Amino acid sequence: MTSQLLYLIAAAQEEHAAGPASPFEVNFGLFFWTWFVFVALFFALKWFAWPAILRATEERERKIKAQLEDAERMNTEARAALEEHKKLLAGAKGEAHAILNEAKAVAQKEREALLARARQEQDQVLERAKREIGAERERAVRELRREAVDLSLAAASKLVEERLDDDANRRLVTEYLSTLGKGR
Repeated sequence: MTSQLLYLIAAAQEEHAAGPASPFEVNFGLFFWTWFVFVALFFALKWFAWPAILRATEERERKIKAQLEDAERMNTEARAALEEHKKLLAGAKGEAHAILNEAKAVAQKEREALLARARQEQDQVLERAKREIGAERERAVRELRREAVDLSLAAASKLVEERLDDDANRRLVTEYLSTLGKGR
């Protein structure tokens, strides 16, 4: 093999010494050795490197396929989760609206109840005030009648200058005043 290398080196020097090579010239020695190296390298790669390259390529293809399947599965899961999220969000919005409407209804009922209670208390206060005013008026009328009776008795006593029985006088004047009160 060493001799062949030396032969090639010598042939290359001879050609170089002879002048520039023409592109249309064929060097059969170089042609043979080029093909020999190519075929030897081809079979060496086919037996040793090609199976490893094929295994690596197939393994990479399997990984990519698995990753694509995982990505597709995750995409499907994400879409399903998004749809579920949208449904939950729509449900939550509906529930929030329902709660808000219910709260408004409860507030309206409470407002109406408070207004009714306030009106009732107002009516009670007015009724009690009317009763108190009526009672106070009755008391004032009784007091006024009693005062009038006392004044009348005093005036009649002075006029007659004699005093009659107080109870009899009082009864007479009271009967007289009550007939006056009914006549009005």
